[in-house]
Amino acid sequence: MADTKRIKTALISVFHKDGLEELLAKLDAEGVKFLSTGGTQQFIESLGYACQRVEDLTSYPSILGGRVKTLHPKIFGGILARRDHAGDQEQMSRYAIAPIDLVIVDLYPFEQTVAGGATEAEIIEKIDIGGISLIRAGAKNFNDVVIVPSKSEYPVLLDLLNRNGAQTDIEDRRLLAERAFSVSSHYDTAIHEWFAR
Repeated sequence: MADTKRIKTALISVFHKDGLEELLAKLDAEGVKFLSTGGTQQFIESLGYACQRVEDLTSYPSILGGRVKTLHPKIFGGILARRDHAGDQEQMSRYAIAPIDLVIVDLYPFEQTVAGGATEAEIIEKIDIGGISLIRAGAKNFNDVVIVPSKSEYPVLLDLLNRNGAQTDIEDRRLLAERAFSVSSHYDTAIHEWFAR
C-alpha cells in the first residue's frame, strides 16, 4: 500500500529514560538506526546499541547549556521533508539531509518542576523548546513520519512494532499525530497558566 511507510531511522530525545529498553530492543531487531543527543545517546549506547550523535550529523555541539541541541535544518529537514515532493527531495539531496522516519520525545517535566516548589529560574529551564518543536514537526508530517510524543505512548508504538514490524500505515501515524498535538497543547497550557498565575 502506498500509505505504508517503513521506519529506518529514529531520532530519540527523552527526559525520562525508563520504559525505553523494550522499544529500543524491538527497533534494533527491525534494523532501525538510532540518532540522539546527550544523556539519551549515552543511555542507548549503554544498552549496547549503536547510536549516531546529533552533533556529528549537524557538525554543531550542544550549545547554550543544552538549550540548543536538535534545532538544526539537518534534523528538522529530515523530519519535515515530504517524501513524495520532488522539490523537497531535490533539496534533501543538495543539502545532504537524511530522512528521519520516527521521532520519540519525552518532554522536560515542567508541571512536576512547578509542583516541586522550584525557583523561577529552574522552572524556566524546564520549558522544553527542542522537544516540543520535534513533536510538532513529526506530527505535521504524519504522512511520512511516526511521532511518539511522550513515554505514555511507548506502548502504542510497541504494539505497532509487534504487529507489523517497522511498518506503519497512515491511520497509525495520524492517530499518533493527534496524540502529539494533545501533548503539546497540554504542555503549552501548563506553561501559560504558570505565567498567568
